[in-house]
Amino acid sequence: MDALREACAEVAARARFVRVNPAAIPDYARTLAPSQVPSPTDAAVEVRTASERERLAAFWLTLDAINFGSGWFPSLRKRNGRSGYHTIAAGLSERFERDGPWSAGELAALPVEEIAAVLGQDPTHELIGLFARSLRDLGSHLSAESGGRFTAPVDAAGGSALTLATELGTWEAFADTSQYEELTLPFLKRAQIAVADLAGAGVARFDDLDKLTMFADNLVPHVLRLDGMLSFDDDLIARIEREELIEHDSPEEIEIRACALHAVELIVAEHPGTCAAEVDQLLWTRGGEPRYKARPRHRSRCTAY
Repeated sequence: MDALREACAEVAARARFVRVNPAAIPDYARTLAPSQVPSPTDAAVEVRTASERERLAAFWLTLDAINFGSGWFPSLRKRNGRSGYHTIAAGLSERFERDGPWSAGELAALPVEEIAAVLGQDPTHELIGLFARSLRDLGSHLSAESGGRFTAPVDAAGGSALTLATELGTWEAFADTSQYEELTLPFLKRAQIAVADLAGAGVARFDDLDKLTMFADNLVPHVLRLDGMLSFDDDLIARIEREELIEHDSPEEIEIRACALHAVELIVAEHPGTCAAEVDQLLWTRGGEPRYKARPRHRSRCTAY
């Protein structure tokens, strides 16, 4: 992930549409208290049995394989008072509680109609088709490479968050790499957050979680912009306020993600002993507050976030 950090710093230096405000970072960092947020470096659950561990791994890998689609969320059927993400997570959680996890083989052949029914969505919706494709890819990899076991890729990583995130990032279900001029940016947002989720659930302990970057999405950059850590081009702001879609992998969209990631690295530098995943969680949670929800954030239709 150091290569990603370096590439994002270079994007921030070249950016035309988004600017990081480094002079504001030290004071801002002092207003944050990452230690108050549950750390992904500490297991939240003490897993006592192999079957429980397998079930938790199945849940988080399944959920994170479809933890994308914010560009389509305004068109989803949302549960009362729930965001798009929490609507999807609730439907999946209820399915696991009622019927248990899908096996790897079942995922590999999952019909779009089945995942649509679980999530309470229209099976003809474009996003639901992408969800089904991602879950089939997850099931295919687990069946072909891991004997159908959800914990197998976790164990194969040997306690390294970076190893697991990098491996997941080679699967279509978790792929997320952008190109900015000659720079390659392996954001791997969902692969990284899957690692953090697995650690938080007690499925594994990783000794290098502090090496993960921010999970580059569209909410944390929004929070950083409204808090004054990022400045957007006036035309870009106007497009976002009009709720126009920002094309995935366009210079504007890449700059939003890369500059936010670089800003979080600057914040981490002001907080020795914390890590990007903790700051990300704090800012993502802050994004649920009314003042952030009252303003549109950028939306891109992609499988990255």
